[in-house]
Amino acid sequence: MSRLLSTLRGRLFALLAVLGAVTAVAVAGATYVSVRAEADQLFDYQLRQTALSLRDQGRIAPDEAANLADPSLDYVVQIWSVQGLQLYSSRPQGMTEALPPRAVLGFSDQRLGGQDWRVFSAATPQRVVQVAQPLAVRQKLAAVAALRSIAPVAVALPLVAAAVWWLIGVSLAPLARVTQAAQARGATALDALPTAGLPGEVAPLVDAFNGLLGRLATAFDAQRSFVADAAHELRSPLTALKLQLGLLRDSAPGEQQDEAIARLRGGIDRAAHLVEQLLALARAEPGAEAADLPLDLAELARQAVADVQPLAARAGVAVTLTAPDPLPLAGDPQALRGACRNLIDNAVKYGARAVRVSALRGPRGAPLLRVDDDGPGIPPADRERVFDRFQRGEDVATVEGSGLGLAIVQAAARQQGATVVLDTAPLGGLRAEIRWPG
Repeated sequence: MSRLLSTLRGRLFALLAVLGAVTAVAVAGATYVSVRAEADQLFDYQLRQTALSLRDQGRIAPDEAANLADPSLDYVVQIWSVQGLQLYSSRPQGMTEALPPRAVLGFSDQRLGGQDWRVFSAATPQRVVQVAQPLAVRQKLAAVAALRSIAPVAVALPLVAAAVWWLIGVSLAPLARVTQAAQARGATALDALPTAGLPGEVAPLVDAFNGLLGRLATAFDAQRSFVADAAHELRSPLTALKLQLGLLRDSAPGEQQDEAIARLRGGIDRAAHLVEQLLALARAEPGAEAADLPLDLAELARQAVADVQPLAARAGVAVTLTAPDPLPLAGDPQALRGACRNLIDNAVKYGARAVRVSALRGPRGAPLLRVDDDGPGIPPADRERVFDRFQRGEDVATVEGSGLGLAIVQAAARQQGATVVLDTAPLGGLRAEIRWPG
């Protein structure tokens, strides 16, 4: 994760650096062009002002003529009479060709002696004043001024880059803390990761991850509790099997041995039933994969009644089914069939003499599976508690069972998006319903 953060930091910095470089180049280019244009305007203004000042003078004083003849001066001044006679020239050394006596008034560009010049000409009734400057000189000066104007941008770029690198590090620091907290944890640490100071873009991700950790912690706690309860419940039948096996070994051949074999077979059947119930509960636990197949609830109810019918016949319990119409829905056929079978099986085992199974549509048209019996029922105060695992009724001493039936029913119903409701049946016993949302 630290390498991932370093890569993310480098990528963000590279993207911002490219963006900053492009922006800086664009700004520098625009500044350079703007300063060049302003410098050209300034030089043109100086040419014009020099020419106009000389035009208004009657003559050029010796000291002024000496200044204009300074070799370091970039300007060239020439004065012509209206007849074309050169009255004055400050032409420096190296300028082999004079400005033309007849020039375009105002600004113009001319090429003299292999060099480009910027010329401004002003006229009076007696003379023509021309002031010129080499374009190369003024372009050089303009370029220097422009470069000086963008020099701060070039100096600021490394500083801005360093600041951006630091700011990215500061912005990613909360995420780095979360990463370090996650890396420092063991395999069983499922408490929430710290969310203080996280950016708004990252906080929802960490919150979602914390939610996942919370669900995992709940699921692991349920599994640990389930394993502990299952181990406790399996200890008794396995101990009984060991005792029955010892009795079988010590019993004399004949009726005593046959009785021991029958008890051993019954113990094995009870242990197998408990294992089947545990597997059914594990398949219906939250997080377990559930089939989502098209099925007919009425047909599943018929199959569940057929499964329990032999047990009901031995106990003398009348089981009737009311399922007039098909009830199509999507779900796990095995889980729903097992839930219906457990409801009927509980009614038969806990003293009912009549059991009515109904597969019909509820008040809102949603499928509804109902099991009514005339047994002793469950007191209202205990109806929530009976859904706990290995929770047995008051007749635990006389009724065989694992205490997982209603827990399996509730888990299977939740897995299918349904709910289990317990109430008092019209027959006087318990009414158990699996309701799907309408």
